[in-house]
Amino acid sequence: MKVLLIHPSVLMYSELFLRLEPLGIECVAAALQEAGHQVRIVDLQTHSKAEMAKEFLEFEPDAVGFGLNYLANVPEVIDLARWLKNRQRPPYVFVGGHSVSFIADHVLQQAEGAIDAIVRGEGETGTVALLAAARDGAAHEAPGAVTLQGTGPQPRLLESIDTPRPARELIRRRNRYFIGVLDPAASVEFTRGCPWDCSFCSAWTFYGRSYRKLSPGVAADEIARVKEPGIFIVDDVAFIRPEHGDAIAAELERRRIRKQYYLETRADVLLRNTEVFARWRRLGLNYIFLGMEALDAEGLDLYRKRISPDENMMALEQARKLGLAVAINLIVDPQWDREQFRVVREWAMSVPEIVHLSVMTPYPGTEIWHTESRKLTTSDYRLFDIQHAVLPTRLPLPEFYQELVRTQAVINRKHLGVVALARTAGIVARHLAHGQTNFARMLWRFTRVYNAERLCAEHQRPARYQLPEPELHTVDPRDRKKLYIHIGRTAPSRSALTDDPGSSSETTPPSVGPSPATGP
Repeated sequence: MKVLLIHPSVLMYSELFLRLEPLGIECVAAALQEAGHQVRIVDLQTHSKAEMAKEFLEFEPDAVGFGLNYLANVPEVIDLARWLKNRQRPPYVFVGGHSVSFIADHVLQQAEGAIDAIVRGEGETGTVALLAAARDGAAHEAPGAVTLQGTGPQPRLLESIDTPRPARELIRRRNRYFIGVLDPAASVEFTRGCPWDCSFCSAWTFYGRSYRKLSPGVAADEIARVKEPGIFIVDDVAFIRPEHGDAIAAELERRRIRKQYYLETRADVLLRNTEVFARWRRLGLNYIFLGMEALDAEGLDLYRKRISPDENMMALEQARKLGLAVAINLIVDPQWDREQFRVVREWAMSVPEIVHLSVMTPYPGTEIWHTESRKLTTSDYRLFDIQHAVLPTRLPLPEFYQELVRTQAVINRKHLGVVALARTAGIVARHLAHGQTNFARMLWRFTRVYNAERLCAEHQRPARYQLPEPELHTVDPRDRKKLYIHIGRTAPSRSALTDDPGSSSETTPPSVGPSPATGP
């Protein structure tokens, strides 16, 4: 079967700070190739819809699959599915991914027949099973499949994430992928899943708190075959298991592989496993993303971070000692007033780190989707991107956005524009000499991407497709498994998080986005 896989367009955050390689689609493509399918990929982050249409007409695929890791892309994908079904020879259309796994029935109904099936759960197993069953007219019997004819059994987890290896060769314009100063940058996955249970995150509910590790030799092989000088390690939390991080580092040292790395981790993991981060610093780790989320204990308890403000501050100090550049994420509650914004601005100006802000957003699949009692002010998928307020704001909405953008602009004052160019002139020059313009463009685009007028105006757009209403109820800690997409294994105990979280095979924007291989 000929299969075309499509990654949707960029979101607001990606217009400025990063554009990531579609690792999930590459993994699904590799699984399909192993099953004997002929596969192509079009990434709408780097290609136009006209180019996608041309690829479709030339390739004439039997099936087209979309990745839906982000809610904000749902309208685009449904509209593209409708376009495909109106072709003279319409393909079998299926959708998979992290976010759509939690609202599969709803999206299927909204598509009104334009989508034949939705694959819940991990894409490598689900997509292969779906297409095999679809040949026999039994797609509704495939594990993880949701169709208008019925729903298949529970989705299956991969036994090992060592295979398949991502089909990177199917991606064109690889030089368009970057994250901050790493331009270009590939994406690599060392582990999949997260053993924590933060209330705002759906990584743990998707994987059932499972946690699986790539074999160190396979991880080193993957890095060795990446041609880009920069690598973003996409793990939800990097180096939870210090011996795993050490084993990969030893393989890279033995093979004398040098890259520049960017990763995400938690403050307590950095403090507990400092020696691993120091070793990776010597290997080329320069940048880390810390999801601090809140400056006060009350906020940390609300998000169930299981960490203290003091630990967060100690982790920042430790990162500075290691010579790491740190990007911090803080979650903005829509109920903030001007004073709370002022306090955050002053703190952001007082530290050398980059401080990102994301707006608290109840997503399907998170615990707060069910427990957040404030009624959503919008159900427009496009606004669920952690940059817009979808809950009631204490300040009038225009004023909320003015304060938000004013606070976000600390990044611009400290790290972008003329200030950044003065510090990074050599880096920019090297990028430009190699034809890389992503980072250079980023330095000057802040005010165009982030402005209060744009944010307000986007609330006024007519919304053809809307999220379902949340089913509000309390979530009993003993009953959280009802939130899981993948079930059937025992999650590690909380004590294991400080001892051996990987001893069981069970396991948030990255804080930039969900785990990569959750759909086509």
